Amino acid sequence: MANKGTYDASSITILEGLEAVRKRPGMYIGSVSTKGLNHLIYEIVDNAVDEHLAGFCDEIKVTLEADGSATIVDDGRGIPVEMHAKGISAERIVFTTLHAGGKFDNEAYKTSGGLHGVGSSVVNALSAYLDIEVSKNGYIYHDRYERGEPTIALEGGLLPTLGKTKKTGTKVNFLPDDTIFEKTKFRAEDVKSRLHETAYLNPKLTIIFEDLRGEEKEHIVYHEPKGILGFIKDLNKKKEAIHEPIYYKGTEEGIEVEVAFQYVNEFHENILGFCNNIYNAEGGTHLTGFKTTFTTIMNQYAKELGILKEKDANFTGADIRNGMTAIVSIKHPDPRFEGQTKTKLDNPDAAKATSKVTSDEITLYFDRNVEILKKILSCAEKAAKIRKTEERAKTNLLTKQRFSFDSNGKLANCESRDPKKCEIFIVEGDSAGGSAKTARNRDFQAILPIRGKILNVEKASIDKVLANAEIKSMINAFGCGFSEGYGNDFDIEKLRYDKIIVMADADVDGAHISTLLLTLFYRFMPELIFQGHVYIAMPPLYKAMPSKGEEEYLYDDQALAKYRERQKGAFTLQRYKGLGEMDADQLWETTLNPETRLLKLVEIEDARMATGVTEMLMGSEVPPRRSFIYENAKEAELDV
Repeated sequence: MANKGTYDASSITILEGLEAVRKRPGMYIGSVSTKGLNHLIYEIVDNAVDEHLAGFCDEIKVTLEADGSATIVDDGRGIPVEMHAKGISAERIVFTTLHAGGKFDNEAYKTSGGLHGVGSSVVNALSAYLDIEVSKNGYIYHDRYERGEPTIALEGGLLPTLGKTKKTGTKVNFLPDDTIFEKTKFRAEDVKSRLHETAYLNPKLTIIFEDLRGEEKEHIVYHEPKGILGFIKDLNKKKEAIHEPIYYKGTEEGIEVEVAFQYVNEFHENILGFCNNIYNAEGGTHLTGFKTTFTTIMNQYAKELGILKEKDANFTGADIRNGMTAIVSIKHPDPRFEGQTKTKLDNPDAAKATSKVTSDEITLYFDRNVEILKKILSCAEKAAKIRKTEERAKTNLLTKQRFSFDSNGKLANCESRDPKKCEIFIVEGDSAGGSAKTARNRDFQAILPIRGKILNVEKASIDKVLANAEIKSMINAFGCGFSEGYGNDFDIEKLRYDKIIVMADADVDGAHISTLLLTLFYRFMPELIFQGHVYIAMPPLYKAMPSKGEEEYLYDDQALAKYRERQKGAFTLQRYKGLGEMDADQLWETTLNPETRLLKLVEIEDARMATGVTEMLMGSEVPPRRSFIYENAKEAELDV
């Protein structure tokens, strides 16, 4: 062991095999929250989908078992079990070695979602146990691991068998390791959303979902023979469509491109990108190729039809995409992503392929369907007129009334100017704001009180949004500007705080205020959410004070019920009606102190969920919005 204070060869730790995954799980699955937990299922499902794409799998079954484990079964070829060059079964190599698998051999898989080649081994490393059965060559082969370590002895380097079978496929059952994950209960709604999305992207695949954990068992079959056309109809089912969905596909330089789009009578766009079945939340080159080419061609049509005169400025991309819902799905033999979580595609050839197929196919379509073309250009024309009006309003408001960073009377800023260390709390009401200013750590915590419920930005014009004092205070405090459908003044690099924390009362009114704030961020500053800067504080509802023993803060009625069960003696219960009722010490201990507080990270995992959340946050029906925030806020993650 190295002496303290020295830094030499003995200081360097080499993490052998799967130990690296257990040491730094976030590097491989994004987080150890519920999102990372669900990701384990998706890794195994993605492997089965790759078998489907290769032409060998028709059905995948995902079961959330009563004991908390998950089982994924497919009818593909089965993981190879033959002897590997390293002298043991190939299956053992796949489940114990990072970057091992058929994904690196273009002959085995032409396209693949799990291209990092770490999926199976990472799931194994992060599971309390993983049990696998491979049906192949007329036999059922069996292997088992505990925390990544094999527990079954090989026979001459090969797996033992459980019996004979005529079927082929792979069955994986695993239980997440509770020493790694904050919670080990899979969130069924997220899993179902992802599986349904996968079914839309693979119209010949059937996916069966079962949840055996509750009193009422759940069984759903996802099979979407209409593919992304059906996906578009699903996304727009509650909206007023202007035309039937338009679909086209083509192949360019080995890259398959598939696109469906439809215009609805709404004032924003919703364009979703997928590469090899993986949702790219931050888009990428395939979306850039689609948007650029679509804009160019539509402007050409606008001039040909006389909607734009030769001297007129072109419609912007945002004008043309106003009201568009689109899915751009490509199959790429060698995709490159920014980051392990694959949220943004980075291949230049994906832009070229999407552009070429789009150019050929939409020209062909609109030459034959001029009436639909005119309807879409009419939407662009309206959007351009509104954009010009609102740009003037925006310019007037922002040039006349700018605040400097520290001159905003409401903002109690922190002393540090290092954005990575700083956090800002958005607090409703003067009394809560006063308590928070007293309780905070002035070194790195800023407090911005707002009064009452802010404007619902989805229902307001841009001039009203920018005239709203509370919204202006937030835009100026964050420092990164804002983005809107007609331009982009937002720059994430200028963000002054690593964490933006919404701190509202723990009741339905507080949840509604949180909802309105999230609506603002989602529409005008979506990068804050996508890059993980937005949190919801979780103040406690109760303080339990037993006659003997330590006091305890309880964050919801469920926690109170559990406390009652385990508390033997008498205790006094204090219920907090609002943050303003807490003194500074209590507020610090429960809600502000990074060592003890609970924070909910606001995150959106897949495309269907993103659209559903957007509808919930931005729709005109208030009760569903309230209940959505209130229920999802209970899924708190510990921030330590």
